[in-house]
Amino acid sequence: MILSSSEIVRRLHDGDLVIEPYHSASQQPASYDLRAAETIVFPRGVCTLVASIERVELPTDLAGTLRCRSSFARRGLLLGGGFIDPGFRGHLTLCLTNTGREEIHLQEGDRIVQMILHEVLNADQTYAGRYQDSVGVVHTR
Repeated sequence: MILSSSEIVRRLHDGDLVIEPYHSASQQPASYDLRAAETIVFPRGVCTLVASIERVELPTDLAGTLRCRSSFARRGLLLGGGFIDPGFRGHLTLCLTNTGREEIHLQEGDRIVQMILHEVLNADQTYAGRYQDSVGVVHTR
């Protein structure tokens, strides 16, 4: 089941889901738009890592799918690595590749990626990997 906007807001108020700082303009009917933590230019043909402004904490019964917002995808920006495991805490590192014909300019605070939250039934494991409690962009080993 995908969480609706009212369910996301309810869970934020109950405290079992964390999105900080929460921005009401980022709340969509069945997703939340993550914002870029910096101003950046995406050159053509290059994978660029960008951190989300938001720090996210998912409880054990929620997972997230990330998708590039269509306004950027239509210009050729593609997102790689789009899943958040239950129990994850931290900023999200967004792996974005410009496959378009022109550079793409992004301003700090621009809504860039949709986070779709899904209910996970009977979770018996939570995320405990290298990216737990990440701050800013985290590069691969």
